[in-house]
Amino acid sequence: MTSTNAPWSHAPVKVGLVGAGPWAQWVHARVLAAGPETELAGVWARRPEAAQETAAPYGAPVAARFEELLDSCEALAFAVPPAVQAELALRAAKAGKALLLEKPIAEDLGAARRLVDAIEEAGVVSQVTLTNRYHPETRRFLAAARESEVFGARAAFLSGAFLGGAFSTPWRLEHGALLDLGPHVLDLLDAAVGRIVRVRGAGDTRRWIELTCEHENGAVSQASLSGSVNVTPGIVRVELFGSGPELVFDGESLDHEETWPVLRREFATAVRTGVPGELDARRGLHLQTLIAQVSEA
Repeated sequence: MTSTNAPWSHAPVKVGLVGAGPWAQWVHARVLAAGPETELAGVWARRPEAAQETAAPYGAPVAARFEELLDSCEALAFAVPPAVQAELALRAAKAGKALLLEKPIAEDLGAARRLVDAIEEAGVVSQVTLTNRYHPETRRFLAAARESEVFGARAAFLSGAFLGGAFSTPWRLEHGALLDLGPHVLDLLDAAVGRIVRVRGAGDTRRWIELTCEHENGAVSQASLSGSVNVTPGIVRVELFGSGPELVFDGESLDHEETWPVLRREFATAVRTGVPGELDARRGLHLQTLIAQVSEA
C-alpha cells in the first residue's frame, strides 16, 4: 500500500483524459489536476464542446484528435463506455502509454483479452478504477477478512441509477447491472472470501440479478445486483460469515474524497516505478471472465 502522506519526490505524471461526460468532469479531471503526483495534460472527447467544458477549469488544453492527446502525455485515463475504452486503450498501449482504466475494462471478454494482450506485449503499466478498493476503510475490511475463516458471504449492490440521471447511459441500460455493478461486487467478494472460480446467475440483468459464486477455497457467496430499484440512498454492502464474528462492509457510508488521493498516488507510483499494483488490467480480465460465465450461460 502506498502512503499518501509522504512527499511526492518525482515529476508529476502527465495524464491525458479521454472522455468528457459527468464522471470525467466530477472525478477524473478534478482528481488528476489536483496533483502533486499527476498533471492533467489534456482532454479529448468526441464532442469538442464537452472536452472544452471539462478542461477549462484547470487550464488544460483540448486535443482536436485522439492522436494529438497521445502525443501530449505519458499516460491516459479513460471515462468512456467500455467498448470505446477497449478500442482506444489498445491503441494507447501500443503507443507505449500507461493506462488508468474504468471498469469493466471492455464490453465483452474477447475485447478484454485483446486489450490485456496488448498491454502485456507493450510492457506498459495499467490500473483499474475499482473505486471502493482505494478507500482506507475497504482496506481495513479486507485485512480483517484475510485473518478470518470465511465459510460464506452475501452482498447487495442496489441503486436507482438506471431510472434516470447522469448514470442512465445507453451502455448501462443495454447491459444492466451485471456489466456495471458486477465488477465491483465480484472484486470485493473475490478479495474478501477467496478467488472465485465459478459464477452462476439468475434473473434479469436490466432489473434484478442474483449471483452465486464458488470460491477456490470451498466457500460460497451470493450477491444481489440492480440499478433499477427505487432505493435512496443506494445499498452497497458485503457481509462475511464463518467461525469468527460477522464482518460487514458498508460502502454507501464511505466518503470517496478519501479514495481519490490514494488512487492518484498509486497510479503515479506505478507509472514512475514501472510496477503495476494488484488492481491492474489482468485483474480486470479476471472480473470480465467471471461476468462472461454468467452472460454466456
